[in-house]
Amino acid sequence: MNIEIFRKYDIRGVADRDLDNDTVSKLGFVLGAMADGGVLAIGRDCRTSGIRLRDQLARGAAQAGCSVVDLGEQTTPMTYFAAYTMKPAVTVMITGSHNPAEYNGFKIMKGLHTLWGDAIAEIQARVETAEEIQSEIPQMQKVSVRKTYMDRLRSEFAPPVSLKVAVDAGNGTGGDCAVDILKQLGHRVVPLYCNADGTFPNHHPDPTVISNLKDLSQTVVEEKCDLGIAFDGDADRIGIVDEKGQVIFGDRILCVLAEALLAENPKATIISEVKASSVFFTHVEAMGGRALMLPTGHSIIKEGMLKENALLAGEMSGHIFFRDRYYGYDDALYAALRFLEIAEKAEGPVSSLTSKLPPVMATPEIREECDDSVKFKIVEKVKQILSDQHYTVNDIDGVRVEFSSGWGLLRASNTQPVLVMRFEAETIDQLKEYEHKMRTILQKAREEL
Repeated sequence: MNIEIFRKYDIRGVADRDLDNDTVSKLGFVLGAMADGGVLAIGRDCRTSGIRLRDQLARGAAQAGCSVVDLGEQTTPMTYFAAYTMKPAVTVMITGSHNPAEYNGFKIMKGLHTLWGDAIAEIQARVETAEEIQSEIPQMQKVSVRKTYMDRLRSEFAPPVSLKVAVDAGNGTGGDCAVDILKQLGHRVVPLYCNADGTFPNHHPDPTVISNLKDLSQTVVEEKCDLGIAFDGDADRIGIVDEKGQVIFGDRILCVLAEALLAENPKATIISEVKASSVFFTHVEAMGGRALMLPTGHSIIKEGMLKENALLAGEMSGHIFFRDRYYGYDDALYAALRFLEIAEKAEGPVSSLTSKLPPVMATPEIREECDDSVKFKIVEKVKQILSDQHYTVNDIDGVRVEFSSGWGLLRASNTQPVLVMRFEAETIDQLKEYEHKMRTILQKAREEL
């Protein structure tokens, strides 16, 4: 068994190599035992390995003596919705999220608590000592929450105007739901790669990568749309482009949502993470809200929202979490509807919603491949070098270093074998300077390890 599949927030790897039948069935047994005779509910995205993984998970759960509900092919937010409305003992979403098509994995909830960190480590230890699974694939009760989920979303919104919206689902799992509900609400939809295809034949379903939004931006301009919306493979991440085809980064999406929320909920706490622009934190504070920085990670953000009684949170990666009027989990379709609610009432185009934010030079997320076995060691070495050079460093998640007129970030991804960097400055020359400094220190760290 490849123990590298047990990550901080979930269990994930290359499906045909790392998630073999023996490992997955033993995982099913451990999760079935956690259900303690109750129900284990399983949803899956559209990846081609999903059905095999569901069957093997159910085989192990049957040996543990629990019943299995098959939620079918659906988005991760729909699986979260099932956890809140059906209340199974354990809920599992089989998804590779924004990773390439050959990946897959498991996001796990016990009750309404998303398991991460020590809980994942405990599952790993129990899987490693589990006996071989003898059970056959059991009969599973098939339950769909699509209608109740769609009804829940539709009941909250009554658009005063019809917008023209381009939707790029990247052939992920959320395209049909997004198109359906937008049409039902009276919007004019231009669909782009909205048929589910787990091989992702058109482009990778990750809206944080600018090149993946190229077709959406072009379509928005050519079709004269009011905006474009993109989703990742399991529809828990959102990307947005304005009417000019310009990408609105995740922290600026959050600024727009925060401004509307604070108008209704003065002094509310709003959370983001270490990759977010300093503009977000100053903007929220200027509007009378309380801005809080947490480490990156959907599980950490959800727990932080409860602890801090926050009504809204978001990450640069496009995970947006609402506890205001919603359940507190990340749902890209719900976030899209909340953003559209603002755009529908705006006096100007979508670009006007961010025009008041101070201009800064910022990079998108820069990702560099780095083996899982050394990525965290490299970040620690960079932290040491920066400290030795007397830089001010925030180390709540990786290293966020303050420069004279901006900042830089280096952190190890918890979901992929990559290092993530991001930089912000007042001028393009400073931006290049800060990136060069970080890359020089990064190279020094690699050489010293």
